[in-house]
Amino acid sequence: MERKYIFFDIDGTLAAGGYGNTYIPESTKLALEKLRAAGHFLAIATGRSQAMAVDYMRELGFENMVSDGGYGVTINGQLLDITPMPKEQIVAVVEECKRRDIPWAIQIDNTIFRSAPDNRFEEFTHDVYMQTKVIEGLDPKNYDKIYKAYIACYAPTEHTLKSLEGVPWGRFHKEYFFVEPSDKAYGIRRIMDHFGADYKNVVVFGDAANDLSMFVDGWTKVAMGNAIPELKAKADFVTTDVDKDGIYNACVALNLF
Repeated sequence: MERKYIFFDIDGTLAAGGYGNTYIPESTKLALEKLRAAGHFLAIATGRSQAMAVDYMRELGFENMVSDGGYGVTINGQLLDITPMPKEQIVAVVEECKRRDIPWAIQIDNTIFRSAPDNRFEEFTHDVYMQTKVIEGLDPKNYDKIYKAYIACYAPTEHTLKSLEGVPWGRFHKEYFFVEPSDKAYGIRRIMDHFGADYKNVVVFGDAANDLSMFVDGWTKVAMGNAIPELKAKADFVTTDVDKDGIYNACVALNLF
């Protein structure tokens, strides 16, 4: 069998249960073992920052990952780099939030912490996804590299922010949304180019809106049964739900082991 380069989203694809109740189905673990035994290249492809996803790498035995929405690349357990977001985009969003008195935070390094200028972001969100560190006088203009921003508000406030025009963002929590990269295909191509591998041997698995960026022509696209309709419409194959042996069933159907 020709070697495939298989990329998996985490939440809703590899992991079931949702935030706070996340678990990896046993059938998924078995499928990963069989894929490795068959000689395939396996990688995670996540919107999460590399620091927020590395535990999944260790738990599931991955050594390769596209992180940070496509802007981070880890190969053989080593982080190659993370491309920061355009600084002017983050500054513009933060400045508008300041004018409108909307709490905000930014990610200035590859850690499990976001940074905020005061306690208002934490008080508004009571977030458990990651920790918030207060830096008095925090100003994005003072940092050369900013990887993400977090804006605390309820929907549909984000649609009224003029600074978001042309800027990638996504909402995964009721209390806030992310301003973050959304081009997983970019990171996948970087890994493929690193190994000199043919794009046609890529297989991607996903379920959510931030996976649309890797559901592109030129490789095989698998949507989970629990995926959004837009992703299913772009898929070459739709499998069962993540908690109904979705990964395993797709691997069988695609003759991957």
